[in-house]
Amino acid sequence: MAAQDELNQLERVFLRLGHAETDEQLQDIISKFLPPVLLKLSSAQEGVRKKVMELLVHVNKRIKSRPKIQLPVETLLVQYQDPAAASFVTNFTIIYIKMGYPRLDVAKQCELAPTLLTAMEGKPEPQQDSLMHLLIPTLYHMKYPTEPSKASPFVLTEKPKTVHQLLEFMLDVLLMPYGFVLNEPPSRPAPSSPQGTAAGAAAGQNLPQPPPGMSLYAVKRVIGEAQWSPEQLEQCKLGIVKFIEAQQVPEVETVVHLVIASSDTRHSVATAADLELKSKQSIIDWNNPLIINKMFRVYLGDIPLKTKGAAVKRELKHEPVSTRVKLKILPHLLRSRLAAECFPANIQVVYDGLFGANTNNKLLSLTLQFVHHICVVCPDTNKPLGLMLLNGLTKLINEYKEDPKLLCVAYSAVGKLSSRMPQLFTKDIALVQQFFESMCKEEADVRLAIQEALSMMVGAYVNLQGALLNLMEALVAAYIGKPEVQVRQVAMKFASSVFAPDHVPSRYLLLLAAGDPREEVCGEARRSLRTLSSKRTEKERSKPMPSFPEMVSYIQEKASERMKSPAKYIIGTSTLPFNPATFEEIILYLRMCLAHSAGATPTSQSLIDMQDDAPLIGRYIRSLLANEASPSSSAPKGCETSPVQGYMDLLQQLLSAVGGIPVMYCLLEVVSVCPQKLAARFAHKIDWIKGLMNTNKEDMRELAAQLYAVVVSTMSGNELKTAVQNLIKITKDAHSPETQHGAILALGYMVGRYMSRRRGLNMGDTPNLGQMSATSKEDEELITMATKTIGSFLDSGSPMLTVAAVTALGEIGRNGELLIPGDGDGFTKLSLVDNLLARIPSGKETGKMKERAIQTLGFLPVGDGEFPHQKKLLQGLMDSVEAKQVELQFTVGEAITGASIGTCSGAARDVWTCTEDQYCPPQNVKNNDVVPWVLSSILSKYIVSQNPHVRQAACIWLLSLVKKLSEHKEIRSHLKEIQTAFISILSDPDELSQDVASKGLGLVYELGGEQDQQELVSTLVETLMTGKRVKHTVSEDTEVFQGDALGKAPDGHGLSTYKELCSLASDLNQPDLVYKFMNLANHHAMWNSRKGAAFGFNIIAAKAGEQLAPFLPQLVPRLYRYQFDPNLAIRQAMTSIWDALVTDKNIVDKYLKEIFQDVISNLTSNMWRVRESCCLALNDLIRGRQADDIIDHLTEIWETLFRVLDDIKESVRKAADLTLKTLSKVCVRMCESTGASAQRIVGVLLPVLLDKGIVSNVAEVRSLSIQTLVKISKTAGSRLKPHAPRLIPALLEALSVLEPQMFNYLSLRATEQEKSAMDTARLSAAKSSPMMETVNMCLQHLDVSVLGELVPKLCDLLKSGVGLGTKGGCASVIVSLTVQCPQDLTPYSGKLMSALLNGIHDRSVVIQKSFAFAIGHLVRTAKDSSVEKLLQKLSTWYLEKEEVVYKSSCCLTVHAISHYSPDVLKAHAGVALPLAFLGMHQQADEQGESADANLWAEVWQEHVPGSFGGIRLYMTELIAITQRALQSQSWKMKAQGGVAMATIAKQQTGSLVAPHLGMVLNALLQGLAGRTWAGKEELLKAVGSVVSKCSAELQKTVAGQPSVRQVLDLVLKECKKESLVYKMAALRCAADILEATEEDRFQEMADILFPLIRKNLPTSAGSPKHDDDDDEEVKERELRMEVLICAFETLGKAWPKTAQMQSRYQAEVCGLMCDRLKLSTWRVQLGVLQCMKAFYQRLLLLEQDQKNSGILTELLSETCTALASPLENRSYSSVRTEALSVLELLLKRIEESDQWDCLAEKSRQQLQRSLATMETDLRPDLKDKAQTLRRKIQGLP
Repeated sequence: MAAQDELNQLERVFLRLGHAETDEQLQDIISKFLPPVLLKLSSAQEGVRKKVMELLVHVNKRIKSRPKIQLPVETLLVQYQDPAAASFVTNFTIIYIKMGYPRLDVAKQCELAPTLLTAMEGKPEPQQDSLMHLLIPTLYHMKYPTEPSKASPFVLTEKPKTVHQLLEFMLDVLLMPYGFVLNEPPSRPAPSSPQGTAAGAAAGQNLPQPPPGMSLYAVKRVIGEAQWSPEQLEQCKLGIVKFIEAQQVPEVETVVHLVIASSDTRHSVATAADLELKSKQSIIDWNNPLIINKMFRVYLGDIPLKTKGAAVKRELKHEPVSTRVKLKILPHLLRSRLAAECFPANIQVVYDGLFGANTNNKLLSLTLQFVHHICVVCPDTNKPLGLMLLNGLTKLINEYKEDPKLLCVAYSAVGKLSSRMPQLFTKDIALVQQFFESMCKEEADVRLAIQEALSMMVGAYVNLQGALLNLMEALVAAYIGKPEVQVRQVAMKFASSVFAPDHVPSRYLLLLAAGDPREEVCGEARRSLRTLSSKRTEKERSKPMPSFPEMVSYIQEKASERMKSPAKYIIGTSTLPFNPATFEEIILYLRMCLAHSAGATPTSQSLIDMQDDAPLIGRYIRSLLANEASPSSSAPKGCETSPVQGYMDLLQQLLSAVGGIPVMYCLLEVVSVCPQKLAARFAHKIDWIKGLMNTNKEDMRELAAQLYAVVVSTMSGNELKTAVQNLIKITKDAHSPETQHGAILALGYMVGRYMSRRRGLNMGDTPNLGQMSATSKEDEELITMATKTIGSFLDSGSPMLTVAAVTALGEIGRNGELLIPGDGDGFTKLSLVDNLLARIPSGKETGKMKERAIQTLGFLPVGDGEFPHQKKLLQGLMDSVEAKQVELQFTVGEAITGASIGTCSGAARDVWTCTEDQYCPPQNVKNNDVVPWVLSSILSKYIVSQNPHVRQAACIWLLSLVKKLSEHKEIRSHLKEIQTAFISILSDPDELSQDVASKGLGLVYELGGEQDQQELVSTLVETLMTGKRVKHTVSEDTEVFQGDALGKAPDGHGLSTYKELCSLASDLNQPDLVYKFMNLANHHAMWNSRKGAAFGFNIIAAKAGEQLAPFLPQLVPRLYRYQFDPNLAIRQAMTSIWDALVTDKNIVDKYLKEIFQDVISNLTSNMWRVRESCCLALNDLIRGRQADDIIDHLTEIWETLFRVLDDIKESVRKAADLTLKTLSKVCVRMCESTGASAQRIVGVLLPVLLDKGIVSNVAEVRSLSIQTLVKISKTAGSRLKPHAPRLIPALLEALSVLEPQMFNYLSLRATEQEKSAMDTARLSAAKSSPMMETVNMCLQHLDVSVLGELVPKLCDLLKSGVGLGTKGGCASVIVSLTVQCPQDLTPYSGKLMSALLNGIHDRSVVIQKSFAFAIGHLVRTAKDSSVEKLLQKLSTWYLEKEEVVYKSSCCLTVHAISHYSPDVLKAHAGVALPLAFLGMHQQADEQGESADANLWAEVWQEHVPGSFGGIRLYMTELIAITQRALQSQSWKMKAQGGVAMATIAKQQTGSLVAPHLGMVLNALLQGLAGRTWAGKEELLKAVGSVVSKCSAELQKTVAGQPSVRQVLDLVLKECKKESLVYKMAALRCAADILEATEEDRFQEMADILFPLIRKNLPTSAGSPKHDDDDDEEVKERELRMEVLICAFETLGKAWPKTAQMQSRYQAEVCGLMCDRLKLSTWRVQLGVLQCMKAFYQRLLLLEQDQKNSGILTELLSETCTALASPLENRSYSSVRTEALSVLELLLKRIEESDQWDCLAEKSRQQLQRSLATMETDLRPDLKDKAQTLRRKIQGLP
């Protein structure tokens, strides 16, 4: 039965569908019945289901052809979501949803969009796809809220699955190309057939190709049932971008979508996505695995991995994206560290980019950048990754040939990889060879890149061994001679880095490179050869250089090979194995190896330094020769020559061909150190040596002469004689000075050697030299002759020969006595001394000459114990001081030392074989020691000289004596005197003098015994600290110091450095340390010179450093500070000490606490120098420190520096400023970091800055504090929250404190307008100031926890704040709070509001406005009761307070509330709007300002539905408030109330009824009572207007409503008031009432008006104006005229219609009017005419029933006569017009009552005449009218 019912129902639906004629009807039926019909599909009855299907088919047909018909989509969606519905029903429901949704209008679609998403939950995939297909096009039209706080249309947080599907679908839509067509192959089986896999597999073979980035399944999803056109697809994509922009889903999920959209081929989509990506750039975490994995997945598609089991189905497999998309994805991968670490995806991307089918140059370039990125980031443990990268890069390098730039990038990537993963390269030497090879072939740019790559690769090969090392050696050898300079450079780098420093072949290759013509190659090679590597940790085994024998034999071997090859070098007649530059390098390197093997430190700088090592080398060479001689040891490596011989051969080979001073020196050295064995080998080469003596280089000749002397000296006696005679002969040959020079020197050296040997014989040392008879007379003669020959050249014209002679004589004198007479004529010892001494001060001589002369003088007493002129010579040396010859004074010092101890001096030794320390003077020579005399002279005469140069020289000599003769008893016994001398020099202004003195003091101290040392120290300390002089008698009555010579340096701080050193030592309770400090404080360049270094102070300093080590904890803080001392000398001294003592780099960190304490405590020292150095030290100390290091000292540092910033000395202030700026930066940086330390730093910093900084009265402190606060607030963010209650008020106060005081001064003296403009500018400056910026930063982080503390402080500030900025700032903060945390603020709003109200009556309008603005915002968060109270209070103020400021502040506040919180105002409209209405009527003040009224009007108009409606709506309240206004004590307010009342009355014309009418009138009448006041007229106007508008209502009698009579009585009473202006208003009011109510009160009016008219008779109308009338009279006249006009106007309106009154007054009235017409100004005439018109209009005599011809005739005749004047008035057309209209009315009324006879003939004539004058009127209308009237009069009977 039920089934039957269902069928019947369905039939009925069918029937209704059939009957539907229009689309509308059809739509209605479908909307109503489609959902229930679909539900019937779940019926159990087959018949019913069938019927439903029929019906649906019918519906489909009807709908398809009518696209406009809407379906009930909303209902269907609800039905579709019903979980209880059968699937059959839902399947059909979705069909209609799909059909109906696109038909909806856009707005409806947007509204239902979220429902589509909700409907997807838990539905089968095809249906979900369909729903998304509907949703995506809608997204383009969706509107999203702009503020994130508002609810968004989609609520997606609870539906992760739906979101995932939606995003997948969106990704596919974005990847879909425009206009893509899917070519389905025809053989495809029907999709529904779920047959076996065979069919599927068959189909799988010829599946169509999906577009890049998509799978087949995805393409079909996106195409759906109806594929979108390209334009629609573009809209869909834009819609998706908008959806992402609106942040509907988390950013992490959508980054990939944006990246893909940004690569879209259509500009609109790409741009939108790009912009969005850029804006999120900083927020996105590119290291998020979600983002990166997704990017890789999209980039690479689904790559089947062997490991991952079953492959993905063909149609689900995603293709890799197109190159266009890849180019967009790669730059983002470059940003991500994670992307570089994702293995294997990263390598897949690399290979795809380098070798993929679709790659292009751009992609290649990006991929190579990615490779670089991977090289930098990836962990060096990932072996396979590195290997694959390397293989990929080498493959690219081998195959790619197009763009050299890309090749460069690839090469440098290999370089980076090698430094990251050296283990990959170590075994692969082929790669190096390949790169070297490419380098020879490629063009310049690429060559550079390869060079860079190879340089980076060097590191990978550092630990090569065995065969690989040999391979590398061969490789380097092959390329080190290539023509391309870069190739040579890299080969050289490999040679120097890969091999150990004692690896012979590589050293040889470097030597070849060291002779390279190009500076970059040879310079680098020389450096690596010369530097002794100390850093070779991994090669501990290796020595710093090869052993001498090995190196020599290798070089010889190579040399002989090269001599046979084309590599040989031909120069002149000789052939060399190497080019000269290389050869010289080889020789010097061999010399280094020789020195090293001998145990010396190898240097190859200066020859003199090299000579110091000669004795050591001699020992080694002798041992080598001994080994050679012993037959047991075979020659090394089967080499035929010994190393020494080989070395000598090489030297001779090079010397013969090219020469070279170092080479000559090396040969001389090797022969001289072992002359017995080696000199003989040169016996046959004497001539060759002689040849060298004749070369053109002076130094070369000198060395050759020495060699000659050595070789000849070893020969037998006769040859020796011959040689001497030969040389003497040569010296006579004046043709060749060079030859003479060589000969002189050779003579000197030979005689010297002979004398030395003879002295040895005398002592019986060498008995084997018997052949030279000691007493040989001939020999002596020969020597004397030689000596004289040499002496003869002393006066030679050639300086070169003179120097040679001096040198030769010195050499002879050093070794024995000169065999010439002591004095007398000719060449004697005395003449020699005089000659030499004369040369020292001479200005003509060269430096070299002076040096040699001094040396020779020093040598003379050494070889000759009997030297007669020893003291003369010494005296001469000491007197020869010249200015600026410091170096020379060191030589003089040496000479004095030598000469003063004479024969005991070490100068007599053989310098080649014996060191100074080893030398013992012979026993049997005479002692000629004069040290006591020398010492006494220096101390008593020279140290105390007035000449600073002499003092300096004396100091140097004294130092030389103390150093060289430290064991001498004379020195030891005079230590105190010597110390005193040195101390006196300490205060010399010259740095070197001070330095020498300080060194001397140290030496003296070291020499003393314990007792002496204590005395010395106490003397020194006392002298330094007190500056007292200390006298020491050197001999009887000799005062060492003359006058006050100590401590008085010209620049005032001669001793300051030493004082500081002394106080430093005293502070450590170790006064003797002052000597150590002095040693360490040296910094003079002199000590690095040859002469200076001889003193060996660097060794002493090193020792002092060790001794001071225990005192480091006390020293470090002081020294650290001293390094920044403003006194340069102290700074340099202390820096030297610091450098000497502090070897550990971390020492500052170690003693950080102590340093901080020292620096901070001394910041406020009483010495400015200390303060300044502390500031600078602190500046250095805090840089780069971590928070924990300084947090404990932070407060103290800030506070102290603030004090120092106000120091009395400018340089200190500058230093403090610098330090504070650094400190500020450091603190800001610390606040940036995350973690507890940042929070602590903020906690420590803010109190200091707020309590001490901002409020300081030092401008610099304030500005710095504020800058720091601003920066901290930017970086600290939410960490400011706990401090906000302190920070915000402090900053707000600062807004005023920091404003220049001048503003307040100007503000007081400005006009209102200027002040207002200025205040506005000041406030806007305050609001844009950094302080306000900081406040705004803080406000972002506030919440309820902080408000409780902050609000009371804000209230206090509002009440007690003084400055404009502070008040404005507070208001602005309150506004921000209402926006930021409205709910949290509610409990505090009342307090804030009352605080704002208290301050709102500020003198400054700008502050009033900003407080009002704040209240306007604050009411939103306040409780209703508070708002109510506020408005009541404002209302009371407005009505009761007289002051303007109250009124304006009320107005501003209400206006602000209306503007910013209109909803609040609406809720309290009953109070606010009546107030606004009253305010609208505020009268403009004297200046005519009506701004308030305008604002009030704005409030009123905003909130009422039109003025009329508004007044009706709030009538009761309005009347109440106007009544209050009228009862106000203030006249102004009364007037305002009156005007407001009048407006109410006017606006409500005719609709003002009881009880309101009574209320209004009573209120007005009450106001009228009492005396007159300015503005009371308004009440009269209002009364007039109310009564005249509502006269009908007033006729009724209603309780509490006054009658018209009562009103009139009152008004007439007012008419009798004295004030004319007021009287006029009253009269007009009465007139209006009388006119409107037609009451007859003429008698009373006449009593008032007639006297007025008569009294105010104006002087005759034409009377001339007197020029001397003053203003008062003019005004008086004007007023009288106004009164007259008013009187006539009133007369007209009050003229009654009662016969009795008319008959009584008509004649009088007419008379008055006519009189006035004749004698008045035009305005009065006009008034009279208007009155006349009213008079005749109502004149009862002109009525039919009231005729009285007599009286009428009289009236008319009088009137006509009077009218002549206005009618003929030519000046004022208005008067003529009015007169015509009166005449017209008259004629009309006469005609109506048919009383023509009353118009007398005379009158007619008169009228005609007057009208005739108007014939010529300029106004045509008047002319025509006049003609008409004239005719009418003419045509009268």
